[in-house]
Amino acid sequence: MFTGEFLDSIIKAYDVRGLVDSQLTPDFAFVLGGAYAKFLQEEREPSTIIIGEDMRPSSPTLADAFSDGATSQGMDVIRIGLASTDMLYFAAGKLNMPGAMFTASHNPAAYNGMKLCKSGAVPIGQDSGLRRIKQLILHGMPITNRPVGKESERDLLTEYVDYLISLFPEIGDSKTPQRKLKVVIDAGNGMAGHTAPAVMALLNVEVIPMYFELDGNFPNHEANPIDPKNLVDLQKRVLKEKADIGLAFDGDADRCFLIDEKGALVNPSALTGLIAVRELKRKPGSTIIYNLISSKAVPEIITENGGTPLRSRVGHSFIKKMMADSGAIFGGEHSGHFYFADFWRADSGMLAALFALTELASGKSSLSTLLKPFSRYSASGEINSEVTNVPATIEAILAEYGDSKKGFEVDDLDGITVTGPKFWFNVRASNTEPLLRLNVEGDTEAQMIKARDALLAIIRAKR
Repeated sequence: MFTGEFLDSIIKAYDVRGLVDSQLTPDFAFVLGGAYAKFLQEEREPSTIIIGEDMRPSSPTLADAFSDGATSQGMDVIRIGLASTDMLYFAAGKLNMPGAMFTASHNPAAYNGMKLCKSGAVPIGQDSGLRRIKQLILHGMPITNRPVGKESERDLLTEYVDYLISLFPEIGDSKTPQRKLKVVIDAGNGMAGHTAPAVMALLNVEVIPMYFELDGNFPNHEANPIDPKNLVDLQKRVLKEKADIGLAFDGDADRCFLIDEKGALVNPSALTGLIAVRELKRKPGSTIIYNLISSKAVPEIITENGGTPLRSRVGHSFIKKMMADSGAIFGGEHSGHFYFADFWRADSGMLAALFALTELASGKSSLSTLLKPFSRYSASGEINSEVTNVPATIEAILAEYGDSKKGFEVDDLDGITVTGPKFWFNVRASNTEPLLRLNVEGDTEAQMIKARDALLAIIRAKR
């Protein structure tokens, strides 16, 4: 029914994602639900699946079909309705059941997708289940003798919010008063419009909401805060309102980006540093994970505060596994994903936002002043370039920067990372597109710009 080529086009490294109607159809969702159920049975997972969905118009229909496929294989289903992805992870962790989230995250309105996990919010990627699920779809599933499963509904929003707040004892503690903050939140018409009001109602904050209306057609801007153009409205509003902080969430609210009181985007590595320091005060000597495109300030800060820094490849499945193996209490990615041992090693944009808000409210400093010690170097941000011959381009870069005699060190943990005396950079190929992703950081802005421009000249030369 579905070819290997088709499945390869929509079953990605970490999730399932594709165009609604032409790729993601109710028929496919039904078959995927059945294959997921069969996989879980093979893995001896609990016999109930939790299903959450975002605000995209296609999500309810796809979730219905997926649920029918899962129950046809004898699995029970709990529908939690509208949810952020981290709310689904909360449910899978708290109830210790596998889960499926219907969302295309930050992708445009024409897309949808599914993020799958095992009980305890353990991620399912290519190597941990998606490849097997693909095989089950290709080869067909044997007829089960299990009775058809049952579907029920459960609202977990209040429990999710209460759990997040419980991780911050200072909230509501009269002995540690928090100053009132003015907070502008851009939900991007995504799921933060559902979860943020419930969370913020329990904080000492004045909220200025932006685009809280749930609308999977994204009438204001794409819910993709990693693209600077989608932050412009929030930056202007923070300045207009003279707010203390701005928060920008992606479509499924598992990522959060900060805007300071000056309207400037906060480097996600600075937030990683802030959270790491707070966590190390709580659990001294712990291990903290950072991915290899994070600022070099991050491992410096972790070490200075008595922690053990551990470097990871880019990608949530790598970080979550490394957290499980190492016992790390926190992991930060430069893409705005933040992972917490107290949250079943899952990522939560709202939890990251709470760290920033509680730290800011506990003192008198502005956000830019608070984060200044964590912002030590100048970064380019991720720059994508279309490349016709990726291997040849990598070789051209190494020809210029691969000589240790010139003071460069090269490693290939994820793409190539080159460290020089005054700057470092990472170049990685996209898994799905003919793109190279470049990140550069310099000791000064001038050094970063010089290295960035030289590298882009090599990358964008015709080959």
